[in-house]
Amino acid sequence: MRRILTVGPALLVLLTASSLLWFTPRVLRAVSAAQTEAQIQLARRTIESDDILERLNRAVRAVADAVEPSVVHIDVLAPEGSRRRFLGATGSGWLYDAKGHVVTNAHVVRGSRFVRVQLFDGRASQATIVGIDPFTDIAVLKITADDLTPVTRATGERLYQGDRVFAFGSPFGFKFSMSEGIVSGLGRAAGPALDSGGFTNFIQTDAAVNPGNSGGPLVDIKGRVVGMNVAIATAKDSQGSGSGEGQSAGISFAIPLVTIENVVQQLIETGKVSRGFLGISYDPREFLDEATSRTGVSIRIPSDGPAAKAGLQNDDRLMSFNKQPITSLQVMRSMISNAKPGETVALEYTRDGEKREAAVVIGEMPTSALIQPGILEDVTDDLGLAFEEADSARGFLTSSGAPVIASVLPRSHAAEAGITEGDRITRVGETPVSTVAEAIAEIIDQGLYMGKTVRITVRSVNGDDKPRTAIVRLWGGRSRPS
Repeated sequence: MRRILTVGPALLVLLTASSLLWFTPRVLRAVSAAQTEAQIQLARRTIESDDILERLNRAVRAVADAVEPSVVHIDVLAPEGSRRRFLGATGSGWLYDAKGHVVTNAHVVRGSRFVRVQLFDGRASQATIVGIDPFTDIAVLKITADDLTPVTRATGERLYQGDRVFAFGSPFGFKFSMSEGIVSGLGRAAGPALDSGGFTNFIQTDAAVNPGNSGGPLVDIKGRVVGMNVAIATAKDSQGSGSGEGQSAGISFAIPLVTIENVVQQLIETGKVSRGFLGISYDPREFLDEATSRTGVSIRIPSDGPAAKAGLQNDDRLMSFNKQPITSLQVMRSMISNAKPGETVALEYTRDGEKREAAVVIGEMPTSALIQPGILEDVTDDLGLAFEEADSARGFLTSSGAPVIASVLPRSHAAEAGITEGDRITRVGETPVSTVAEAIAEIIDQGLYMGKTVRITVRSVNGDDKPRTAIVRLWGGRSRPS
C-alpha cells in the first residue's frame, strides 16, 4: 500500500507535464494565429482607409499615359565594313515637336543607311537625319506623320539629387518600357567611352536602363523631359574603361535637358552646332582625384581670346560661370560650350586670393578643338584607317605638316576610296589641313555622318607625290577614288 502511494504522485506529475507539452504549443500557435489575424485585419483596414499607395499608383500611371505617346522605337540598319553586310540595331527616341522632329542619341543612328521610327500607336515610317552632333551624342531625325504629340520639357527647371525620375525606351527590344528611380547625382562624368567629345555633366540615376534605352527620355514626376538616357555604368567603368554597353547595375547616365535643347534647336535651324569658346586652357590632372572638395579651375591664357580681352591672366582661378559654381573640368566645359557665341557671361575668379569679376563675350569654338580620343577613334574606325604618330601631350594623333596614314583596313571605306598606307591628307573638301584634329573636324563638318560625300585630297609619301582625290561616303553609294 505504501509503494502505490509513493508512485502515484510521480505518475500524476508525469501526466501533467505530458499534457502541458502537448497543449502548450497548440495554445501558443492559437494565440499567435489570433494575433496575426488581428494584425492582418488592422493592416487591411489601414490600406482601405488610407489611399496613399493608390494615389501613388494613379500618379505613376498618369506619368506613363502622358509620356508614352511621345516615345518612339527606332530600328536602324548600318553597313558593316565595306557595306556588303548590314547590321541591325534598335534604340529609342522622343518627339521634340509636332513637326515630326525626333531626338535620339547620335550613336544610335550614326552611320546608318536606314532608320525606321515606330510610334506608340503602331504607325511606322522611314526617318531622315536632320543633324548629328557626335560631340554631345545627340541626333535629330524627321518623320512625316499627322497628330503627333511632343513630350513636355522641363525647360529652366532645376533638378535635384533625390528627385524621382522615370526612364522610357526599348530595353533589349521590349518596346515602350518604363522604369523608375531617383537622381543619384549631378554633373557626372560617365567614363572615357562617353566623354569622347569632352562634354559630360551627366545626370546619374538608379533607374533600370539597358541596351535599347539609349535615346529614350528621362522624365520627372510631372512627365516632363529632364534628360535623355545615354549610358550604363559597368564594372569596366570603375577600372577606368568606360562603356555604354552592358546591363543595368543601378547606375545609368542621361544628357541634361539644357544641353539637349541647345544642340537640338541649332541642328533643326542650321544642321550644325556652334559652341561657346572662352580662350582658356587648364591642367586636366587638377581634378583627377574626384574625392576632392575643391572648387574652381586654375586657367592659362594661351591666346588673345575672349578671356584675355576681358582681362583674365595666367594662373587665375575660375570659380563660377554665370553664377554657377565650377566643381569639375567637365562641368566647366559643358557650361562654356552651352553658351552661345556672342553672348555676354559673368565670370567670378580669384587672383592671388582676391575675388574678382569679369564680363566676357563668348567666342565660337573651332571644331578641331573638340577632337578628343573617343571622337578620333569613332571616325577612324568608321573609315577603316589609322594615323601614324601619337602626341601624348595632346592626347590624340597628330602629324607634322600633314596627317599621315599608318594603315588601312582591307575592304574598308578608306580602302574603297583608294586611300593607302603612307598617304598624307592635305585637304578635306577645299580646306587645307595640317593636323589630324583639323582633318577629322573637317570630315565631320562636311557631313560624313549625314550621308554626304566627303572629298579628301591625299598625296603619297612613297609614290610620285601627285595629289589625288578620294571620295568617301559611309552609306548610300560606294566610296571611290578619282
